[in-house]
Parts: sequence; structure tokens; C-alpha cells
Amino acid sequence: MNIFAIETSCDETSASVVSNGLKVRSVVISSQIKIHAGFFGVVPELASRAHIENINHVIWQALSYAGINFTDFSRKIDAVAFTSGPGLAGALLVGAIAAKSLACVYKKPLIPVNHLDGHLYSSLIENKSVRLPFLSLIISGGHTELVAVEDFGKYEVLGSTRDDAAGEAFDKAAKMLGMSYPGGPVIDKIAENGNPEAVRFTRPYLKGSWDFSFSGIKTALLNYLKTNPVRNEKQLNDICASFRQAVAETLCFKSFEAAKKFNLKRIVLGGGVSANSLIRKIFLETGQKNKIKIFIPSLIYSTDNAAMIGCAAYFKQKKCGLKYDDVQLKPNPSLSLENWRL
Repeated sequence: MNIFAIETSCDETSASVVSNGLKVRSVVISSQIKIHAGFFGVVPELASRAHIENINHVIWQALSYAGINFTDFSRKIDAVAFTSGPGLAGALLVGAIAAKSLACVYKKPLIPVNHLDGHLYSSLIENKSVRLPFLSLIISGGHTELVAVEDFGKYEVLGSTRDDAAGEAFDKAAKMLGMSYPGGPVIDKIAENGNPEAVRFTRPYLKGSWDFSFSGIKTALLNYLKTNPVRNEKQLNDICASFRQAVAETLCFKSFEAAKKFNLKRIVLGGGVSANSLIRKIFLETGQKNKIKIFIPSLIYSTDNAAMIGCAAYFKQKKCGLKYDDVQLKPNPSLSLENWRL
């Protein structure tokens, strides 16, 4: 089964052709980082405009790389999927309109996909050995979610962030340190040359809860810089290494405690922050020590991409059936992770 998928939830315009959920025949991603860098964050209006400018070309490229053109779309594509939320309203609308148009013109089923479902299953694309049930940690600029996955579309959200998401904490820390946007990759790179024990930032474990909180780490950094302004490269390296260590340890501690509590032998990471080199290293090392298998998507599937939407769409239709959804279906910017309706 070939699914043509579109992802436009935030600042990446992406399209992909996915066969049987796990074989990516093409994936194209157009990033908007240069557009938003000067504002040190995504500007919704600019994001929507960029999606409008990029969507047609991205769709054409994804089809072309998969050896498909518009004349044989009807014969070679079985369904169209798109991100229905959560995300920026205008950005979501661009992808939804494009997907609805294709589904309507070529008379194909339309599969709305939760963006978080995409991150949940992104590791399956390259790791066919992933078995259910598993614990999923979704970490991105807008989300930090700890989810027990019993079956496809059957979840229990154990915890989420009470304030800043992990990626947001990295971005804000980078801004305090005078770095460029997005902050996560910059801090990750600079931290490689620093001492992670140089500064002891708070670890907000929130005992008795599986929730996360990163505002405390952010405030601790702000207070530290007030009395210890950055004066040289070594100090900057050490601060970045220490901040990265605090975030990574917090994520790791919560995840493994939850895995032990609920007797889950597999942890699956997803989201842009899972690209962080220390987070990947700590999870893999801790997993080996605790005999818990760790699955982390490669960098291209860690960040927002349409291949993960196509993957999730395949398993959704397999479990719930292929339905011809109403083209009036509207995207939901505040959509939460919820069980699939059979």
C-alpha cells in the first residue's frame, strides 16, 4: 500500500511516499530555519507564507523521487495522509488543503494523522525489530511527553511538561548565552568541549509524578549568568555542557523509572531533541545497563518529516480501516494524543 503524506505542523514543509508503513520511497523536507532565525523562534505568519510558497514544489519532488507523476498518481497512490494537529493553525491549514485537494481530485481516502503519532512511530521506519508494548518519550521544541504504548493507537500518557518543553528550554538557554537559533544543536555542539560537572544545575525530577518541568533549569541558568557572566570560551563550553547534562539526566531518569514501574522492556525516542548526541548516548548506555532496549530514529526522522506521518497513517488505517474522510475535516492546532477510534 502506497501512502502519500504531507507534514506542515510548524516550520518544515515535507512530503513523502511510504509503502506499507515502513519503506520510505521518498521524503523531501524544506526547512524554514533561516526565515525564523532572526526572530529567535517561529513566527506563525511567516511560517504559513513559507509553506504556501514551498508546498507545490515539495509535493512534486517527493512524487518525482518515488518515480510517480501526476498522471499516474491515481494508479500508484492508495491514500493521502496529512498532519491534522497539533501545530500552528495556518501552517496546518496549508498542508490540509493540499492533501484534501489531492484526495478529492484523485478520489483517494484521506487519513488525518496526529503529529505526535508520527513521532511515536518514527523509529519503526528503520527499526523493524521494535515490538509492542513500549514506552515512548517524545521530545521536541513544543512537546515533552512520556507515553505507554500498549498497541497501535492505544496509549496512556503518563506525563508531560508542566511548562517549557525540552527543546524550548534549549532554545531559551541559547538565547541567554547569545547563541543562534535553533539553540539545541548549537548547545549540543559547543557542549562537546566542556565539563558537564562544572556547574550543578537543578534536576527537576518532580517526585510522585511522571511530569516534566524545565522552567527551573532555565531560571537556574539565568541566575547563574547574573553572577557569572560569560568571559571566555572555556566558561561557555562548561556552561553548555552542564546545562545539556542536566536536561539529559532529567529525561533519562524519568523514562527509566517509568519503564521499570510499568515493566516495559523497550523505550522508543522521537522528536527533534532526540537528535541531541548526549541524550542518545545516555539512553543507549543506561538501556544496556538495565537490559532495556532503546530505539532512536536517525536524524532525518527525528525532526518533523512526512515519512513518519505516512508510517503512522498506514498503521492507523490497518487498525481502524480505510475511511473516506470528509474533505471538510479541519485541522486542530491543540490536538492532544488520544486513542484511535475504531
